[in-house]
Amino acid sequence: MYTIKDLYDLDHTLAKDYLSQFTYPWEALKGIKDFILELGPTLGGDYEEVKENVWVHKTATVFPSAYLGAPCIIGPETEVRHCAFIRGSALVGANCVVGNSVELKNVILFDHVQTPHYNYVGDSILGYYSHMGAGSITSNVKSDKKLVVVHNGTEQIETGVKKFGAMLGDYVEVGCNAVCNPGSVLGRHVSVYPTSCVRGVVPENCIFKNSGDIVERQAD
Repeated sequence: MYTIKDLYDLDHTLAKDYLSQFTYPWEALKGIKDFILELGPTLGGDYEEVKENVWVHKTATVFPSAYLGAPCIIGPETEVRHCAFIRGSALVGANCVVGNSVELKNVILFDHVQTPHYNYVGDSILGYYSHMGAGSITSNVKSDKKLVVVHNGTEQIETGVKKFGAMLGDYVEVGCNAVCNPGSVLGRHVSVYPTSCVRGVVPENCIFKNSGDIVERQAD
């Protein structure tokens, strides 16, 4: 339930071929920067290199106060709003929203991802149509600075990485002011209650209310 195939429809990102090389999504984190540097020059005339190693699609809207750090790619019809801070190593897909005072670092955002208000997203991959409510963040480093372990019940998966925020599957909804702790993996169609503190793996089609209270989504 936590492989790339389990979490993502790869037809909705320019990183399809890159991600296809890996079994688990966190394996892709270390190479995002190099991947963007390789991909950028191949994007063609619909993208403009607005400064060195920063490529923005001609239909994207980037507000004057936004900061685009290299390397990054901003996809078609995407909106990067006032005071957004893209620190670099960010691939932002089509029809996305990077909102007011949002910070991105070492991330892949699939198409139609929304991070609209005061979000921090670092060392993370956000799937197709995933959405982070106002003030929700991915915490990407453990307080003891040890390597991140993904917890799935009694199973513990060693990732071998120190910085690992969250892997959000397609159509995930994270409520306002929720925190996804290091190594969080949220399956497709997961909803997270506002102000929740998420840890470990949340199975697809579930609602995370709080630690120990995860319920299966009921059919409409």
